[in-house]
Amino acid sequence: MIDINKAIKGGEFLITNTLPAAIFTPEEWEEEQLMIAEMCNDFIAQEVTPILDRIDAMESGLMQSLLDKAGELGLLGLSVPEEFGGMGVDFKTSLLATEYLGKGHSFSVAYGAHTGIGSLPLLYYGTQEQKAKYSPLLASGEWKAAYCLTEPSAGSDANSGKTKAILSEDGSHYVLNGQKMWITNGGFADLFTVFAKIDNDANLTAFLVEAKSEGISLNPEEKKMGIKGSSTRQIFFNNVKVPVENMLSTRENGFKIAINILNIGRIKLAAGVLGGSKETIEDTVSYANTREQFGRSLAKYGAIKHKVAEQVIRTFVLESATYRAGQNIEDAINHLIEGGMSKGQATLKGIEEFAAECAMLKVAASECLDFVADEAVQIYGGMGYSSESVVERSYRDSRINRIFEGTNEINRMLSVDMILKKGLKGELDLLGAATKVAGELMSIPDFEDKDETVLSQQYTLLEGLKKTILLVAGAAVQKLATSLGKEQEILMNIADMLIVTYQAESALLRVDKILQKNGEANASVQLAIVKTYFYDAADTIAKSAKDALNAFMEGDELRMTLMGVRRFTKLEPFNTKEARQIIANSIFEKGGYEF
Repeated sequence: MIDINKAIKGGEFLITNTLPAAIFTPEEWEEEQLMIAEMCNDFIAQEVTPILDRIDAMESGLMQSLLDKAGELGLLGLSVPEEFGGMGVDFKTSLLATEYLGKGHSFSVAYGAHTGIGSLPLLYYGTQEQKAKYSPLLASGEWKAAYCLTEPSAGSDANSGKTKAILSEDGSHYVLNGQKMWITNGGFADLFTVFAKIDNDANLTAFLVEAKSEGISLNPEEKKMGIKGSSTRQIFFNNVKVPVENMLSTRENGFKIAINILNIGRIKLAAGVLGGSKETIEDTVSYANTREQFGRSLAKYGAIKHKVAEQVIRTFVLESATYRAGQNIEDAINHLIEGGMSKGQATLKGIEEFAAECAMLKVAASECLDFVADEAVQIYGGMGYSSESVVERSYRDSRINRIFEGTNEINRMLSVDMILKKGLKGELDLLGAATKVAGELMSIPDFEDKDETVLSQQYTLLEGLKKTILLVAGAAVQKLATSLGKEQEILMNIADMLIVTYQAESALLRVDKILQKNGEANASVQLAIVKTYFYDAADTIAKSAKDALNAFMEGDELRMTLMGVRRFTKLEPFNTKEARQIIANSIFEKGGYEF
């Protein structure tokens, strides 16, 4: 575990060498945490999976009844302090629960909206009186929650919302007028967190609005490509009276609330999507093991093994990165609490510190599940396109995750922006690190023999991948200066390098930690995973780097910099076919994701 007195900063992975002992891995869950995971798994298996068709048919009252049952088990109050009727588990454990409940398709969306963006603004920004009034109702499931931010003309640009709040003449309440759309749980929620601008304010203010308030009306349920069982409605506020004591936090603090809650939502989405990926892999493996073509099961064919192995590789590195970040956030929270900050404030600050990692994980996770679900349909063949197959639903339901919690394009650019801003503020010594890397371009490469270990090449490449990011980002800042913010293609190139490198390092440290504990003979599959991912990462990073550099450099300077990219992303030949065979054979034997 990381020493909380030396908790690392968000984005610091780029300029710091992390030791395996400094990260948390999924092999280290404690018994109590695993019991919570098992309870979540049993709930999905017994209460949700058997009735997925009924859920998708939007059977009246069904989703509410499922949330009621989850509330009776305490699953809606995992993050809520005991004083308000919850269990008060730590942040990392809440991620684990989210992973296992992430197998529930539309139910997972309703659960996530209620316990995340629906309940957390109140929990972290509410007054004691507000929390005492509403949090126990939400933790038990007696009341359901929804989050009203998006408007027809305000999606990614949330602060441009037009919903208005005007203080009454007697100062007792605000009069709310406006329209919200794409509101998850909108059809049955009892409490809305609504964002509006008071008078002509530049920034949003948040309000707790009871759904029974006069003047609230709803459009019919939206018809959607996937997550069909999730209630999604437009909500209209027509002269709705909101008591002044229901303002959440302070005037014009709504945009900050929205941003911080979205940071939480992003890493929670990563955990939930991780559960969906594992479930889809299990479905794929089960089908490939039993489906025969040309006298042999699909699991015997090399093309199928390649696909399943890649599903597993992407899921493993995502899992490694998600729980690494979860522990980093937990350590930051504890460090802040030890410094005298309240748990609520510390949680917000801790997550805000790792906002860039949260954004990267949201992108990585949503694209991982999209890949896993797409390959599952391909392996199922024609049956995978039939609504009778489980993977058809997985394919449709996965697509929304690249839009939820801010589009992947927005999150890519945010991740780069947040890390660069830390550098400009002096919170991270990015300039010094980038300058040092640029100086290496004129130096002679180090050909000195070093002690070789089973992962030496990967550690060397990891150092090179980070140097490549610093080289490209440093050059972009120097050449483009303030105009870099408008160069979205370049920012996304840099983001892709960050995302791949963060996952690569997380998986490498995890596997190294497993090796130190269990020995090489007992980690052959994990070694095959991390070595294959690194082999592909070298090409991915090199391509993104070249695309970015070609956009703003030319001549000898470009040629010299590209030589640096080739040097930093160089890797010895590796037999990825054999490695993927090792992974797939093990997965087919075990019957699913085995880690």
